[in-house]
Amino acid sequence: MQATRLSSFASGARDTLPMLVGAAPFGMIFGTLVATTPLAAWQGQLMSLSVFAGSSQFIAVGLVAGHAGMLVIWLTTFIVNLRHMLYAATLLPHVAHLPARWRWTLGFLMTDETFAVMNSYYSKRTDPRLGHWYFLGSGLSMYANWQAWTLVGLLFGAIFPQLQSLGLDFAMVATFIAIVVPQLGRLPHFGAALGAGLFAYVLKDLPYKLGLMSAVLVGVTIGVALSRWQARQGESA
Repeated sequence: MQATRLSSFASGARDTLPMLVGAAPFGMIFGTLVATTPLAAWQGQLMSLSVFAGSSQFIAVGLVAGHAGMLVIWLTTFIVNLRHMLYAATLLPHVAHLPARWRWTLGFLMTDETFAVMNSYYSKRTDPRLGHWYFLGSGLSMYANWQAWTLVGLLFGAIFPQLQSLGLDFAMVATFIAIVVPQLGRLPHFGAALGAGLFAYVLKDLPYKLGLMSAVLVGVTIGVALSRWQARQGESA
C-alpha cells in the first residue's frame, strides 16, 4: 500500500506513542512544580506552549523560584538546549530540501523523543519522500501530549501536592535511557554522553544548575569535535 501524507502523519504519531507515555508524568510534574513557584498557572502553560523543552522548563522554573536573574535563566536554558545542534546536524540532510516554513516548524517541534523516532525512521529508508509528514506527526503528537499533561499538573498540583514525591519522574529517566543507549554505537554520541556524564557528576554541587549547564556544553563540544574528526577521516580515506 502506497503511503500518503495522512498515513505518514499517522505513522509518525503512532510510532511516538511509547515516548508519549514516558513524557506524560514529566509534564504533569512540571505543572505541579509551577504551582510551588511565584509563576501563575497561565504562565506555566504559556511556557509549555512557547518553549516546549522539558529539561529547560524545569531548570527555568527552578531558577525563577531561586530568584535568579533573567540573564542567568536565558544563558542556562540556551546552553542546555545546545544538544539540539547535534540533532539538527544529523537530520539536516533529510530536510534541507524543504521550504523554510517546514524547516522552522519541524525545528520548533524537535525534542529528544522526536529526534530518536526520526533518526530511526531515516536510517531505515533510502527515499523518505514523505518523511516530513511523518516528522510532523511525531512532533505534533509530542507537543499536544506535553500541553495536556502540563495542564493536568497545573489543575491538580495544588490538590495533590504529593505528586512530586511519587517517583513519577523515573518514567522520563527510563525514556531517556531508551533514547540514548541505541545511539551510543556511534563514536560522537558515545564521547558526548561519556564526557557530559563525567562532568555532570564531578560538578553536581555547583549552584544554579551550573554543573549541568557545563556538562551539556562539554558534551556538545565533544560530540561536534568527534563528528568533524570522523568527517575528515572519511574524506582522507
